[in-house]
Amino acid sequence: MNRLAAVSATRRTDNGRERVAVNVAYVTALMKAGLVPLLVPPLLDPAGVGEVLDAVGGLMLTGGEDVDPATYGAPRHEKLETVDASRDQVELALYRAAHARRLPVLAICRGIQLVNVALGGTLYQDLPSEIRTPIDHRDPNGRHGLKVQAGTLLHRTVGGVTSVNSRHHQAVKQLAPSLRASAWADDGVIEGAEPFSPNEPWLLAVQWHPEDDVEAALFDGFARAVEQTQASLIRAS
Repeated sequence: MNRLAAVSATRRTDNGRERVAVNVAYVTALMKAGLVPLLVPPLLDPAGVGEVLDAVGGLMLTGGEDVDPATYGAPRHEKLETVDASRDQVELALYRAAHARRLPVLAICRGIQLVNVALGGTLYQDLPSEIRTPIDHRDPNGRHGLKVQAGTLLHRTVGGVTSVNSRHHQAVKQLAPSLRASAWADDGVIEGAEPFSPNEPWLLAVQWHPEDDVEAALFDGFARAVEQTQASLIRAS
């Protein structure tokens, strides 16, 4: 079985040298679930993502920079932070190509925002200034309550999770038409999304950071989806 999982990466500059990077926590969580991470650089030509996805069994979209509002036709908010247009285009292409191949997708933090934009949704560019909430969503040490909708794929995967970590200042605003919200923070901010239709490829998108929360359920669910998708392809051939 193909246990390779494509993993989106960011770029950073250390001592004047630019690097492609991904947090070790993502890599560790995937390997514990039995998958082999394959990093996809944000400098890749979007036209070449098909070659990457033809070699893997699933795709994970990771956290990082703000999504450029130009991707969903909105003007820039004055508190918009760093964006990477190249990364946006690579990841939009990755998600769309993965969907076309019916590959399982796990989207985390920026990932849920990227998927929502790819499917026609919009984002809050700066939660603190756009909605009134007692929750500091961008506090790296913060936690907040979570309500997961019963009967959803997310609920079947993670069960009764009632509290999650929080490290973001953007979030889903208008949900894409083909998605349904499956989890919310106490203040109503969407924390989980998945396809409306059960005929759509496996997708779980969450706003929190399960890789930092020692939460294996999402990664185990992703690994099972990769295995089941691969088995279906073998039967079909």
